Amino acid sequence: MGEPARNTKEKLISVGLIVLFSLVSLTALFPVISLVVASFSPSTDLMRFGLTAELFFSGFVMENFQALFSAESGAYWRWYMNSLIISGILIVLSLFFSSMVGYALALYEFKGKRFIFLLVLLILMIPFEILMLPLYTLMINLRLVDSYFGVMLPLIVAPIAVFFFRQYCLGLPKELMESGRVDGCTEFGIFTRIMAPLMLPSFAAMAILQGLQSWNNFLWPLLVLRSNDMFTLPVGLATLLTPYGNNYEILFSGSVMAIIPIIVLFLFFQRFFIAGLTSGGVKG
Repeated sequence: MGEPARNTKEKLISVGLIVLFSLVSLTALFPVISLVVASFSPSTDLMRFGLTAELFFSGFVMENFQALFSAESGAYWRWYMNSLIISGILIVLSLFFSSMVGYALALYEFKGKRFIFLLVLLILMIPFEILMLPLYTLMINLRLVDSYFGVMLPLIVAPIAVFFFRQYCLGLPKELMESGRVDGCTEFGIFTRIMAPLMLPSFAAMAILQGLQSWNNFLWPLLVLRSNDMFTLPVGLATLLTPYGNNYEILFSGSVMAIIPIIVLFLFFQRFFIAGLTSGGVKG
């Protein structure tokens, strides 16, 4: 009698957890659902009723997406391309340099190692808003204002990525490094040929997190970029809301299109995502 009762209790708990997490998921997805519904709603309905998740298929129109793909919305696709270029380059550079810093802090012994790691933690605790003014002054002095590199430079070596890679590399076997040295491999070769393949889950996890952060970054590009042709997608979409008129048809349909790259990025790396997060979080 005890075993069936225990199985029944476990099933009830499982069903309860499924229901609970389903409700939490629907709550989290409500803004996305409202955005998708708004992208197919006429502008007049948006002005009258605002954002809603109610599905009235009879009132769905394609005019918003037709306006998005028309010649008049050429600026939108320029912003889209700017975001793709910046995010793509930033992901590659951030993974490369941040992983090397985290790898060195984890597996090498050198003078000042603890102090450097302490600086990484200190910068991690400082809000970016406090650093914006000196960083903006630096971009002016380097003449990188209104350029791709001006947006990317302060974010290439992210403290959170360095910390994550350092924690992950603490679990890598140092014996592989010694074997590589015996075989005549350089230190850079040991990292790229031996250690980097073992770090693929961490690379995938940080690619998603860094890509999401770069794609949605608004405040820093808003400060650095000045010309309309250089705007990223978040900055460009914000310019559609003005005191003189609001292009809701492009704003909502463009926002829906902006979700696609993040979904593709997650689907591409999802098989490594959980493994990378859990492995990087338990190494001490």
